[in-house]
Amino acid sequence: MELRTLRYFLAAAQEGNITKAAEILHITQPTLSRQMMDLEKELGTTLMLRGKTGLSLTDDGIFFRQRAEEIVELADRLEQAFVEKNTEISGVISIGATEAVGSRLFARLIKQFSDKYPKVVFDLYNEMADYIKDRMDKGLIDVGLLLEPVDTSKYDFIRLSQKETWGVLMRNDHPLAGKETVAPEEMREYPLILPLRERVRSEILHWLNREEKDLCIPLNYTLLSNAVLLVEAGLGSAFCLDGALAIHSSPNLRFVPIHPEHTTRSVLVWKKNHLFSPATSLFIQEINMLRARME
Repeated sequence: MELRTLRYFLAAAQEGNITKAAEILHITQPTLSRQMMDLEKELGTTLMLRGKTGLSLTDDGIFFRQRAEEIVELADRLEQAFVEKNTEISGVISIGATEAVGSRLFARLIKQFSDKYPKVVFDLYNEMADYIKDRMDKGLIDVGLLLEPVDTSKYDFIRLSQKETWGVLMRNDHPLAGKETVAPEEMREYPLILPLRERVRSEILHWLNREEKDLCIPLNYTLLSNAVLLVEAGLGSAFCLDGALAIHSSPNLRFVPIHPEHTTRSVLVWKKNHLFSPATSLFIQEINMLRARME
């Protein structure tokens, strides 16, 4: 299976039409059709269903598309790394970040590096920690900003000094909105919106001292940004951290810290013993300089 074939497949899947994809790829329609049939024969499965209105992917096709996108992206990054070796510092640094107070420090670090190396471009993925770690393990993200708890056995990392405080984001008209702090057990009788990340979710359920089946949980979220709109709409109150920028987006909402206080911290992580591109290696050097200043 050639990389070119993967690019052909992705073009056909994107366009949903063999003729349009062939035009974009500057090849003939019969050539592309034959390539797709040969690919399916090689894999022993049907990837695409051909209909009068165009192409649609089978379940195997959807799975193959996801893996093909990862392989093509990795190949492009590898090619770019060799281009960068023979030019002044340029290229793309891929970073993943959760919503956290540490994002502010990370933003300053990126800005300082960009000022120093203006030809470097950053690709930013705002995702939950588990997704960022998965893409890092596959070599698709270089540096991640994650919230503890994090298994750092596979990563080099620095722990940022800023504390992140857990609390509940609720509407101003919530019965508990006037309190300075709120005990988790006080929230048990109200609809709750919880993080989807399993380790964090388990910790919150431990604070509540209840099983999921005994609570009203109408929504689970990965990033708080969209969940905030549902808090404002009255769907429920969200357990979250005070560092999420989204909690300050509406005057109709209030963040109430939980008592007793629960805090966590952000960590910047990157893979151990990994050969990075010149641009990424320099960026990691900047991070290590930050660690030296913090220590």
